[in-house]
Amino acid sequence: MSIFSTTISSWEEILETAQQNTSARRLKRPGQAPSTAPIPSSYHKLAPNTKPPVLLYRDSNSWCPFCERVWFALEEKEIPFETEFIDLSNKPKWYTDLVPTTLVPGAYVNGKLVYESKDILLELEEQFGETLLPENLEENAIARQWIEDVDQANGFRDIAYKFLRQPPEDANELEKLETEFETKLNQIEQTLGKYPGPFFLPTFSLVDIMYSPHLDRLAANLPVYRGYHIKENPKFPHINTWFAALKKRPAYNKVKSDNITNNLLLRRRFSVEPIGNSLPLDMADTEHIEYRAEAAERLSDNREIAISDVLKNSGVLSLAVDNEVSTVKESVDFHLRLLADYLVKGNSQLLPGGRTGGKESIDPIIAAIGAITLAYLRNRICAPRDMSAGAATALRGAIDKVLPSIY
Repeated sequence: MSIFSTTISSWEEILETAQQNTSARRLKRPGQAPSTAPIPSSYHKLAPNTKPPVLLYRDSNSWCPFCERVWFALEEKEIPFETEFIDLSNKPKWYTDLVPTTLVPGAYVNGKLVYESKDILLELEEQFGETLLPENLEENAIARQWIEDVDQANGFRDIAYKFLRQPPEDANELEKLETEFETKLNQIEQTLGKYPGPFFLPTFSLVDIMYSPHLDRLAANLPVYRGYHIKENPKFPHINTWFAALKKRPAYNKVKSDNITNNLLLRRRFSVEPIGNSLPLDMADTEHIEYRAEAAERLSDNREIAISDVLKNSGVLSLAVDNEVSTVKESVDFHLRLLADYLVKGNSQLLPGGRTGGKESIDPIIAAIGAITLAYLRNRICAPRDMSAGAATALRGAIDKVLPSIY
């Protein structure tokens, strides 16, 4: 029996079911990179035919931690904004002429050009109310000083990334950097303990936003590339309480990257070789219907781009028999649809063959095409460029269940 006879939902049925279970939506950008863009959660606040008050210039891959800071603040403050993506490998001349640093992020805030993430954050506070800075004057002054310190005086970021990227064969230098880095982490730990509650200040603030992208990336990458753990490390109870508190904020979950995206990015950009495996997937996210539905919605709504990407870049066309590309494309489409169907139906979806209980007999070539397709997709999805971190985790978890059933 052919695997294609397996009864699974159509793309249209999957999309309808997925959209009933998630509010996440993206704007399509045909022929552009990225092919979709997040729709700000506050966009509904705009009056008809009104332009948003903020135009954000950011990196096209959504990897830049400095751009993430600004996006995080815009979501927290519920400020409607539009985004212009900048290809960092080929920056347009109009942008390098516009922004003196030539770096991202840049932004027009009610017509005023601002650049550097810290300055944009403070401008948003100035123009839209200090909801992310304390009203208490003493705490406000402390917050502003700590904001300055994150990228300058305390040197945390520079030491952290030197430790992460230092060639591991230089053992003495690596040990020295680890000691310096841990000293900086201890300082952050002590700072987080100055006020009651999980955040740097009595309430969530710009200080948390300044630190979150870098600490997220370090917590994801250090275990894999340096064998050093921040999360679940008993030396840093305040930092771990802070991570747990951030996880409860919708804006944070909308803008953050997931661990695997962070791992893949570091290896790709800086040629750092891993010495261990990626951290385990967050099992709560893999079973969360909102995240599973978002992943299925993204896969269904953007399936033509996904199929084209697999055919072009995964090597799967080498399995075409007698150059019969249409059969390969049909198989890629089927396996992506099988994955999306499993995401919306969960464990009630009977998978074909393998260890998961299905009974279909799968042609070895078709099975191999499916395995390549899903394995490629697992390491191709980038959060939050393609979907939120939670949805990317749910998608990777589903692939881990579907793959053994077909190969």
